[in-house]
Amino acid sequence: MVRLSKRSFQILALSSVAVFLPLKIMAQGNLIDAPLPHSTGQSVSPSFEGWYSNSDGGFSLVFGYFNRNYEENISLPIGLNNKFEPGPADRGQPTYFHPRRHTGVFAVRVPANFGNQKLTWRITAGNESIAIPGHLKPEWEITALEEITSGNTPPAVRFSESGNSGQGPLGISSPTITTNVGEAAEILLWSKDDGVKKSRAAGQRPRTGVVVSKFRGPGDVVIDDDTPRLVGEKASIKATFTLAGDYILRVLAWDDSGGQSAVMAGGFFCCWTNGFINVRVDE
Repeated sequence: MVRLSKRSFQILALSSVAVFLPLKIMAQGNLIDAPLPHSTGQSVSPSFEGWYSNSDGGFSLVFGYFNRNYEENISLPIGLNNKFEPGPADRGQPTYFHPRRHTGVFAVRVPANFGNQKLTWRITAGNESIAIPGHLKPEWEITALEEITSGNTPPAVRFSESGNSGQGPLGISSPTITTNVGEAAEILLWSKDDGVKKSRAAGQRPRTGVVVSKFRGPGDVVIDDDTPRLVGEKASIKATFTLAGDYILRVLAWDDSGGQSAVMAGGFFCCWTNGFINVRVDE
């Protein structure tokens, strides 16, 4: 997720190899231990994926992360261990980090006069503090809203049948849904794709899908089906929350480009959309 005019940004895969015995590898003439995979206790690296222009003249800085743990989900509330600099510390980033690499998880709007400024995301976990700056350097421009070679665009996501829709990493947020602890809240969403095929054989319909996951919140979230089937453009899930408080669920809507793993495997930085479901949970 270099630049020749406007072009799609290439994502480099972060692949992981299971290692069961310490291996020795050569590095500058010395033997060193290859890193071993860990289930828990490791750090989380923020990642800057690039930037794209918005229709209002401003820009979106796109971020993701890499949780080095293979099993541990990490909660980091906004504050000292999860903040943007300069402030405000809260720029819409996740506070719940799923294992391994996640690309283009959210975007931050910056104004047209942002210029040479930087917006740095810092995460402290696993005894490491890691920061990454977001910026508008020309070579980091991405075409997140259209895959140039095919004309493919991201799915449009909305949270009511006739409501406003969003596309791309910046996405769209839902009105706040209210529920109670332990009750299964039904959540509806709609996803519509442009139907452009990238690499399918003639006559095959493009694939589309959505994935729903926890993005923020104080307690656990149980989702009855985190990859609900779209019936037409509509999907439904039921989510149950274990503690009172404010939550956000992330909807990842993907199209013929494939799910996020396919994008991470080296595809263009297009085409998927983020949706954010706001939920208020009472006792």
